[in-house]
Amino acid sequence: MDELTAAFEAERGRLRGLAYRLLGSAAEADDAVQEAWLRLSRTGSVDNLAAWLTTVVSRVCLDVLRSRKAHREEPLEVLPEPVDSADPADEAELADSVGRALLVVLAALGPAERIAFVLHDLFAVPFDRIAPVLDRTPVAAKKLASRARQRVRGTSPLPAADLARHRRVVDAFLAAARGGDLTALLDVLAPDVVRRADAAALPAGVALEVRGARAVAEETRVFGKRARFAATALVDGAVGVVVAPRGRLVLALAVTVEGEQVAAYDVIAEPARLAALHVTLA
Repeated sequence: MDELTAAFEAERGRLRGLAYRLLGSAAEADDAVQEAWLRLSRTGSVDNLAAWLTTVVSRVCLDVLRSRKAHREEPLEVLPEPVDSADPADEAELADSVGRALLVVLAALGPAERIAFVLHDLFAVPFDRIAPVLDRTPVAAKKLASRARQRVRGTSPLPAADLARHRRVVDAFLAAARGGDLTALLDVLAPDVVRRADAAALPAGVALEVRGARAVAEETRVFGKRARFAATALVDGAVGVVVAPRGRLVLALAVTVEGEQVAAYDVIAEPARLAALHVTLA
């Protein structure tokens, strides 16, 4: 392995993490990193390799993000599998390491906002280096990151103690759903819990509304495989759940918590309703 190749390989993991946060796809992240290597191999040695590679990967990702915006992707079907990586387990591991809710929130940002926020807040790149990537001034790049930060870090009208309690309850519900643990589900669901859902969230013939802890818990066990893509988030200011394979929001749960139990939840899957949601980090 020659010196240039060795130096690039030492940066590969960091570059892949950067590209994944920018694009939300392991396959596209790998493509961006590979493009950076091709450009480096044509260029030869550079003075500050880490900074140069960060700039190149960021610009490649910016082009991808702008292309996505110009050609809106069709919404995913319900219950998709993470197939845009050659290794689905690798994709899942990346998503878990980054945080699925963060990927959802980042996906809602404009391309320039996403680049500015990820580079500065997640990778500590100074604004004088971010500015050339975006063809903006450092002051403009700082404003983009600030605007993105406000959208990422949501606020809730709930008092801090109530917010923490709701998060604890929703986390317990999500953990029980992931494990298919009927006993734990019955503990966290109120006896008269109500589950409502958009038709798009359910197989044909399944009721749009189900009442009672036993019925809701049994159904949750059946559909529990969705929970592996799920994460706690603020949904319109309240603690809820987002289901987002590959960082693309396909379902959201608006959860009502009373005391230490889930009193109701609404499964949102209609594209228009999903688009209207304000999702931020819990």
